[in-house]
Amino acid sequence: MLAPEQATAFLAAAVLITLSPGPDNLMVLGLGMSRGRTAGMVFGLGCALGCLSHTLLAVAGVSALIAASPTAFLALKIAGGLYLLWLGVQALRSPGGEAPGAGAAAPPASLRLFGRGLVANAINPKVLLFFLAFLPQFVDPGRGGAAAQIAQLGILFTLQAVVLFVSLGYFAGHVGRWLARTPRAALWLDRTAGAIFVALGLKLLLR
Repeated sequence: MLAPEQATAFLAAAVLITLSPGPDNLMVLGLGMSRGRTAGMVFGLGCALGCLSHTLLAVAGVSALIAASPTAFLALKIAGGLYLLWLGVQALRSPGGEAPGAGAAAPPASLRLFGRGLVANAINPKVLLFFLAFLPQFVDPGRGGAAAQIAQLGILFTLQAVVLFVSLGYFAGHVGRWLARTPRAALWLDRTAGAIFVALGLKLLLR
């Protein structure tokens, strides 16, 4: 089991990263604004649950590398650290996320919309690389069972994403109007996420 302080630190970072403007939450926001709360909530649920596929791959990949090749795991850490640094620099240089405009569209069936959100997240290789780089940062070697810890962290990330994405879909209209009136809010969310990415990337490269 994860230690309370381990889970708390991970959850705080995960929430800030999930809230930062990005493809998934902007899609949820745009869909909720244009097609209504139900569409935004269902699509957001699909996006969030797509994280489970990346968790499974992270568990299998990282545990296999640990068991088979310390050199390969070191290479993964370096690649992950560089990727996190790149994400951080991109976020720090970003002019701020922009809320998508609303548009008229007939809402598809809920199951189809859920599937679209699930697939949109599950097939994104950048999300997989992010999970491979991000989850091991919060593994405590002293507690043993690295694969089990990564699985628990992935589930925790998915649960907070479910809450935030579904909430974003529900309040999409209000959030969209707020972001339109307060563009600097999106800018500072980008800056906060960027600082987190850079710190984690440096930690991964220097540890």
